[in-house]
Amino acid sequence: MNRGLQRIEHMTTVALGEMELARGNAERALGHLGEVAAGGLGPGDPLSRMQAVPSYAEASIRAGQPDLAASAAASFGQWAATTGSPSGLALHARLLALLAPADAAGPQFAEALRLHLTAQRPFDRARTELLYGESLRRRRERLRAREHLRTALDLFERLGAHPWAGRARAELRATGETARPHEPGPTEQLTPRELQVARFIAAGASTRQAASQMFLSPRTIDAHLRNIYAKFGITSRTELRAADLGEITHHAAQ
Repeated sequence: MNRGLQRIEHMTTVALGEMELARGNAERALGHLGEVAAGGLGPGDPLSRMQAVPSYAEASIRAGQPDLAASAAASFGQWAATTGSPSGLALHARLLALLAPADAAGPQFAEALRLHLTAQRPFDRARTELLYGESLRRRRERLRAREHLRTALDLFERLGAHPWAGRARAELRATGETARPHEPGPTEQLTPRELQVARFIAAGASTRQAASQMFLSPRTIDAHLRNIYAKFGITSRTELRAADLGEITHHAAQ
């Protein structure tokens, strides 16, 4: 497969998995993310795998399969230590926090947040703030939880990561705090299939290339595109690539 198309496919698969994870569908997320994470962290597309493995481990924990998460965290930790990447080290610290007993997770979450400030990847930081806040809420430390959840919500909204913002808002409500209402954006109105088509086209794939990768006909891709255009209020691929696609494109930009 063409290297560029493979990367687009990986990015799309990761985006779909993270969308399901944001919406609380751990089993579905695991199915998508496992396709990329199973390739390990060797040559090929390490950036996609760096995105996929931590989310794969998180989905494994939420799906009640901590052994899968522990194995993924171990291989990811080796890769992060070898590269010395602040982003990778931060994500590994977050995984260790998720795998630790609730009353021992704080130091690892704090280390992850410290490293995120060096890495300057706001989406990853927002995810860690959210998970730390969730952990604190479960331990009934509501005031501390709100601080992290407010930060997560603010970052997600700035990034246009609406499903993740919705999850942070729900966690805030669970602490007894009501966050301001949010108007759903066009990205949230896309079906999973439309999301996948938008991802391919926004990344530069042609109709025929997208059809080949998704095992659909070009006519079906064009039909999905018409629906996407209508939901975004646009009329062309150029406008789609320039549109604020929120969580569809934020990974590619990092």
